Amino acid sequence: MRTDKQRALLDGALRVFARDGYARASIDVLAAEAGVSSRTIYNHYGDKAGLFRAVILDSSDRVAERQTAIADALLGRIVDLEADLVEFGLRWAKRDPDTEPHWALVRQVQADLDHIDPETVAAWKDRGPGRVRRALAGHLRRLAAEGLLELPDPSLAAVHLVQLTAGSVAADPDADPDAVIRSGVGVFLRAYRAGATSRS
Repeated sequence: MRTDKQRALLDGALRVFARDGYARASIDVLAAEAGVSSRTIYNHYGDKAGLFRAVILDSSDRVAERQTAIADALLGRIVDLEADLVEFGLRWAKRDPDTEPHWALVRQVQADLDHIDPETVAAWKDRGPGRVRRALAGHLRRLAAEGLLELPDPSLAAVHLVQLTAGSVAADPDADPDAVIRSGVGVFLRAYRAGATSRS
């Protein structure tokens, strides 16, 4: 399959799976959305499950690349720990229209888990959220090595950082993002800033 046709198929299938979910999406609709024949899907991906696996891994790879680039840019050059974590939280929480189909797909996956191959779900979690979590943990681990943070579990701290900032903004969309994120970073630093425990 030509690269442009494969890209069209993956992008079209992403739109369908994000809209209809895995269980309700049909091969005919998937083919029509991408402008290919159903035979093309069967020839290259075997069946709907094979196409879905290719779609979610491709989408996860692209979103993970965006997110790890944000982490590298904003956590890779810490000058003022609190201010830079706030900047990271604001950027992480900023809506990216280009990734909206992916997050719609993720919501559909969570609703359709009983119908999706567990190996596909595991591969998605590793290639997408797992990759991003490892990248964030790596940056936090480096900050701990520099004496800025104390982290018994860098991976868990990465989850806390995201949930206290962007996660809190998503949970309360009517609140002021800047205030929410500054508060979340404050909580994070009270837990993890080097020497925070001895000062409390």
